[in-house]
Amino acid sequence: MSGVFITGSSDGLGLGAARALIDEGHDVILHARSNERAASALSNIADAVLGVVIGDLSSAEETRSIADQVNAFGRMDAVIHNAGVYHEASRGRTPEGHAKMLAVNVLAPFILTSLIKRPERLIYLSSGMHRSGGTSLEDIDWMARRWNTTTAYCESKLYVATLAAAVARLWPDVVSSSLDPGWVPTKMGGAGAPDDLEEGHLTQTWLAVSQDEAATVSGKYWYHRRQSAPAAAVNDPIFQDRLLHALAKLTEIAIT
Repeated sequence: MSGVFITGSSDGLGLGAARALIDEGHDVILHARSNERAASALSNIADAVLGVVIGDLSSAEETRSIADQVNAFGRMDAVIHNAGVYHEASRGRTPEGHAKMLAVNVLAPFILTSLIKRPERLIYLSSGMHRSGGTSLEDIDWMARRWNTTTAYCESKLYVATLAAAVARLWPDVVSSSLDPGWVPTKMGGAGAPDDLEEGHLTQTWLAVSQDEAATVSGKYWYHRRQSAPAAAVNDPIFQDRLLHALAKLTEIAIT
C-alpha cells in the first residue's frame, strides 16, 4: 500500500487516478482549489481518501500552504503533478504577478517539488504538444510577448517535462517521470477528444505504485504506459539547468 498525493484531483484525470488507486487499496490525498470543489470530489469517496488539501495553484502563497498541508500527513510514497490549465484567453495575473498558465502548469509543480518531503516517485503530466514548445526562455512569464494561448501551453508542457528529467538527474534516489495522457475527454480536452480516458489516468497510477521494472526507471517520458521520445531539449542538461535557474528566479526557491 502506498500513500499518493495528486494535484488537481477534484475532477477529470486526477479524480480518475484517485479512484483507481483507492480501488487498489492505496492511501490517497486529494487536492482541490476550493472547499466547494473538494466537497464535490468527496461526495462519493469521502470515507475512502486519506485526506484532502485546499489551495489555488495560481497563488505561490497557497501553493506553499498546500506543501505544508501534505507534509502534515507525513512522507508520501508518490506525488502526481496532475493539475493544469489550457484555455486561457489572456495572460492573466496571479497574486505574484505571473502569467496564470505558467504559475499553475510550471511554477506550482516546481514549488511543490521543492517543498514537499521528497517521495520515492514523482510523476508530472506533460503533453504531446510540448514538442512545439520553444526553448528560448527569454520571456517565459509573457511580460513582453503578445499572449498566445497555444504557444504558452506548449511551452509550459515542455518546461514540466524538462523539470521531471532534471529532477531525475539531480535526485538519483527518486523515480521521476513525465507523461502524455493523450487527448482525452475531460473538461480541458473537451467532449470530442478521441483518446481513452481510462488510459489517460492509468499511466499515472502505474508510474506511482507499480512494481513493474519498467515503471521504476527514472527520467523517462511515457504515453499509455510505453516509453516515448520527448523533445530533445527535455534531456539536455544545459537546457535543464537554464530552466531551473529561470524558475528559481521567479519563485525564490531552488531545486538542487
